[in-house]
Amino acid sequence: MNNTVPELSGLTATKAAAQKIYNFGAGPAMLPVAVMQQAQQELLDWHGTGISVIEMSHRSKHFTSIVEESEADLRELLNIPATHRVLFLQGGASSQFAMVPMNLLAEDATADYIHTGIWSGKAIKEAQRFGRINVAASAESEGFFTIPERDSWHFSDEPAYVYYTDNETIGGLEFSALPDVGDIPLVSDMTSHFLSRPVDVSKLGVIIAGSQKNIGPAGMVIVIVREDLLGRAGTRIPSLYDYDVQNKAKSLFNTPPTFTWYMAGLVFKWIKRQGGVVAMQSNSISRSSRLYHAIDSSDFYDNPVQVEYRSRMNVPFTLQDDTLNDAFLAEAQAAGLRELKGHRSVGGMRASLYNAMPEAGVDVLLDFMQDFARRKG
Repeated sequence: MNNTVPELSGLTATKAAAQKIYNFGAGPAMLPVAVMQQAQQELLDWHGTGISVIEMSHRSKHFTSIVEESEADLRELLNIPATHRVLFLQGGASSQFAMVPMNLLAEDATADYIHTGIWSGKAIKEAQRFGRINVAASAESEGFFTIPERDSWHFSDEPAYVYYTDNETIGGLEFSALPDVGDIPLVSDMTSHFLSRPVDVSKLGVIIAGSQKNIGPAGMVIVIVREDLLGRAGTRIPSLYDYDVQNKAKSLFNTPPTFTWYMAGLVFKWIKRQGGVVAMQSNSISRSSRLYHAIDSSDFYDNPVQVEYRSRMNVPFTLQDDTLNDAFLAEAQAAGLRELKGHRSVGGMRASLYNAMPEAGVDVLLDFMQDFARRKG
């Protein structure tokens, strides 16, 4: 398969050559310009087939090549061992709040959850519909600005699994390393920083990642599941939501989100060309460190998250005077800095720095923040 990126042309060339708009949205998020341009070039005629990938049969030999190559590239990027299966499914990560307990939680069992913010809270609420849930640790009393110390976690007796959200997109809270839970299957929602750093997949039972952050357009979720955890779903679970059924059907039990899957494959190849997840990690550290330094060095801006748990992907911040919020957002918009408004549940601002965000975007944001503080502070 020829995946050479075509020469830039037309409107896309203009955007790539002089990008004046930087999208800091938390998701759907910006994609690499090279990936969007390649999709544009291939949209009407995919690799000489005469048809678009949008209208291509998901069971055709052409789409089969996309399926096989995208999984191979993802396995290479994350060094996914043969003990784990990769599923490309419909729906976002929120669908997995139900599918995880449906597949892993027997009627007489208990699952342990770590509560570190809004998304883990949503997962807990949904899981409680399917069985007994023990909140083994919670940062709610600390405003979700930190992660409870590991020795304070209280596991139930023989839990079916331990679930945690590796990066809380809204609160800007991130685990710096995989938590040690011994032999208990560890389930991680990695949606908002998937492919932004190396991860030892062998230590996890299940990884879930919605597509609309670092993977591609919205509409798909990737599930990486350890093979021995398949086949545990009860008999009442719909076939469509059974990991084992989906695995045996190679994620083609029903029509998958074909265009998003195709776009994900292009993103995987783009990441490989950039140097893989190690390069993505280095870039994310550089971008976020510079932004946090600017916030911490100023009396005008603030970030309340405990330093060692600050997210590299999602950086929330507030202004000293919140009556200036609207002016900040309006002027940022005019300066080409989009989607900086914080989530409605926490307010303030939020800059999401996913893999596709160029260093130049952070440069422009920092210059704007410094100028705004100088004029309004």
